[in-house]
Amino acid sequence: MGEVIVWAVWFAAAGGCLASGVAVVSLQNPFYSALALIGNLASLAILYLLVSAEFLAAAQVLVYAGAVMVMFLFVVAYLGGKADAPWAGGPPLLRTAAVVAAAALLVEIVVVLGLAWGDDLRDPAEVDDSFGSPGAIGELFLTDHLLAFEITSIVLLVAAVGGVVLGTARERE
Repeated sequence: MGEVIVWAVWFAAAGGCLASGVAVVSLQNPFYSALALIGNLASLAILYLLVSAEFLAAAQVLVYAGAVMVMFLFVVAYLGGKADAPWAGGPPLLRTAAVVAAAALLVEIVVVLGLAWGDDLRDPAEVDDSFGSPGAIGELFLTDHLLAFEITSIVLLVAAVGGVVLGTARERE
């Protein structure tokens, strides 16, 4: 019975992740799109819980769905009408390119899953006891992934400063 519940939660979280991901890119209003992204991040946190990565799930909710998305929502609200439809009236080539890119990604996912769909998926993977622990994540952040971690923080800082600059330029007009 417990395995059925785990599978039901997994399918619900995966479905929520896919549905909110589609909503992020398909909604016209950037405010609702950002709210859908928060739903996507929450669904990912549930998937992290299912693989016993409690710390990653908590960090996902607190850092990304909490702090980063609140900052995005403030920037969207600050920009107002200008951010509502930045490509409105643009060329139809943009939509065509988006559909082609999405189709290419779908084909790539199907091919990768098809190639990996062998006996490897039937056997459970070997997972260390320290998987998802704060110590293991901190060690990875401060050794192997330090550059990516710092670049991400700089990109977020530039995004915040850019939002303020765009909002200030709008007020001057």
